[in-house]
Amino acid sequence: MSAVAALVCCALLAACGSRTPTQDVWAEPQLATPPQYRIGDGDPRGASIVRAAREWVELGSVPGQGTRWESMSRWALIDLHQATSGLSSGRAPAAGAAGSWDYFWPRDGAFIALALDRTGHSAEARAIIDVIARLPFDPAQGFDARYLLDGSRVVAEPRGPQSDGCGWVLWAIGSMTDAALPRSADGLRTKCLMNLLRLTSSGWLLPPPSPDYWELPVGQTSLGTVAPMIAGLRATADHGPGSERWVAGQAAKRLEARVHDSMGPALERFGDTGGMDAAVAMLMPPFGPDDKRTTKRWLAYQRDAARSSGGLAPGSGWRQDGTSWTPETALVAYTAAASGRDKTAEHWLTWLDDHRTPWGSLPEKVNRSGSPAGPAPLLWTAALVLLTLDELEPAPSHE
Repeated sequence: MSAVAALVCCALLAACGSRTPTQDVWAEPQLATPPQYRIGDGDPRGASIVRAAREWVELGSVPGQGTRWESMSRWALIDLHQATSGLSSGRAPAAGAAGSWDYFWPRDGAFIALALDRTGHSAEARAIIDVIARLPFDPAQGFDARYLLDGSRVVAEPRGPQSDGCGWVLWAIGSMTDAALPRSADGLRTKCLMNLLRLTSSGWLLPPPSPDYWELPVGQTSLGTVAPMIAGLRATADHGPGSERWVAGQAAKRLEARVHDSMGPALERFGDTGGMDAAVAMLMPPFGPDDKRTTKRWLAYQRDAARSSGGLAPGSGWRQDGTSWTPETALVAYTAAASGRDKTAEHWLTWLDDHRTPWGSLPEKVNRSGSPAGPAPLLWTAALVLLTLDELEPAPSHE
């Protein structure tokens, strides 16, 4: 661990021990998932369901096996298995185990598919990509923010398009093994590439403003929208078919340069405004190269977005209520592991492990009292934890 990283970790630990003057203004979020989630309320088949899930886990690999995080890894896998039980009938997994999260986000799906692939569950990974390929899609704007679990559009309280979706889908497809990619992946990759080229004028311009993972309207292009686009273009340049590699590679180079010219060196949510944002991690490995400019801002995000509950908020400008968000914290852990900063990854994994629910799931949030809050599990977090543990696995010996 570098001296700079060590100092940042110390600053984070110190910051997590204090309360901000304004956090008590906000009501503490609570768990949105009942304790009966694991086996279903009064379900007599509960024991057999859990047994089948554990048998499914053993069909693949358990990243982190033999470490202090093995239990977290196993329960994350079980949660993915339980949530994806409808894939055989074409039903998408819900983002979280609570009513308001009973939707499918393409962003989440990309991470879930890759996590399933990395843990040896290629059939389920293929099914997720098939689900994404069938979603209603606007060639000009891309995917909607979220869909009903049957794959249809949300009519009641729609959130409109979120143009980071194609970036994440391209990144996942480019990162997955051939065994986990269905035939539909080719058409999905092509339409997503065309969408990104259209939105960015082949990488010459930043895309138009669009809500990103913050799920809030914006008037400016956010880093959370454009960073996944660069990641997706890079992945296509590295692993796409020959006809698309060169086009994607040139667009990725131009768009990355545009981001650093227009949004650097601060790399805040909107460039030089908006405060530090977890989206800066989306420019780090495995999404992009290990760049000193980005790493400096990645460290600044961890310092500025630290919350009294011990984790990280989506950004330094997020409400000062002491609540930590697990997807953003896990995203930092993942990028730390992928960039060789194992101690930082282990720090955040341990915090995530320490704040699971009594039934073992990773929640969406941890409130200022240190209790799990929101839906539990949240599949995006579960997938990120599995990917982080996979990155930390020792490289196989070729002796």
